[in-house]
Amino acid sequence: MDFSLGPMQESKELEDTYDLIIIGGGPAGLTAAIYARRSGLSTLVVEPLITGGNIASTEKVDNWPGDADGVSGENLAVRFTKHAERFGTEFSYDDITEINLSGNEKVIKAGNKTFKAKAIIIATGTHPREINVPGEKEYKGHGISYCATCDAPFFKDKDIIVIGAGNSSIEESIYLLTFVKSITFIQDLPYITAEKILADEIMKKDNVKFYFGHLVKEFKGDGSKLTSVVFEDRKTGETKEIKTDGCFVYIGLIPNTKLFKGQVELDKYGYVMANEDTVTSAKGVFAAGDVRIKTLRQIVTAVSDGAIAAYEAKKYIDELKGGN
Repeated sequence: MDFSLGPMQESKELEDTYDLIIIGGGPAGLTAAIYARRSGLSTLVVEPLITGGNIASTEKVDNWPGDADGVSGENLAVRFTKHAERFGTEFSYDDITEINLSGNEKVIKAGNKTFKAKAIIIATGTHPREINVPGEKEYKGHGISYCATCDAPFFKDKDIIVIGAGNSSIEESIYLLTFVKSITFIQDLPYITAEKILADEIMKKDNVKFYFGHLVKEFKGDGSKLTSVVFEDRKTGETKEIKTDGCFVYIGLIPNTKLFKGQVELDKYGYVMANEDTVTSAKGVFAAGDVRIKTLRQIVTAVSDGAIAAYEAKKYIDELKGGN
């Protein structure tokens, strides 16, 4: 897939100081940028990869209001990015190496630049959780994948295993079935945890099989690629081993908050402690999207967070300036 989600390099020299810096260029961050620029704030988005976040590698988004026939994640990411660009949002495509969120002036070092801002919005999202069993590190990228859109074509007409049966797992597996010969699901719980509409769709397929109440114990290979998965029945303790051409893992997400540890309050799972107003424990710092504690992590809730965070940031900056 060819991604073209806006400029990969800055088209002009970036300023040193902004009203607002948004860390993360996914749906929450880009929505925050749109609202911030419309309110008159000079705004920089710092994104080390490509804008769009996790949706950029999603084959189809079927629950985005207004796109009745669904929309590709790449297409939606492009639209978000172009919208933010139209209002004059600036972008830095660099990794952040240092950050200081204390005081009225926040300081961020990204690439070879140092940026300062009055307010920060954390919108760094999440990344896939690994199982952390023997063989996973060895065969990651050599039969083990965490992204169907990225790797599905490599498994055309193959028998594969999918670990997990939540929304992400089933959504990605429906796409995988357009390539692979069959899917065997291994789920630690005794049922599918995905939404009913997704569960009903996958259960209609005649080339899927489920092992409920089982835990993956080991990945095995021939030294160059994955060849089988070992898993255990949680009730009986019986161990099984299935030969496979590949495995996709969807067992949850981990928030990208390592950078902020000790600077904002995090919960025990690493999510930023921020309620619906997106306000964090650090003055002038807000959190939007999947990175904050919340009940539902979806694109629509991320964009809602982004709008609220931009509003709260504008209010905070106006108070700093002594305005209304």
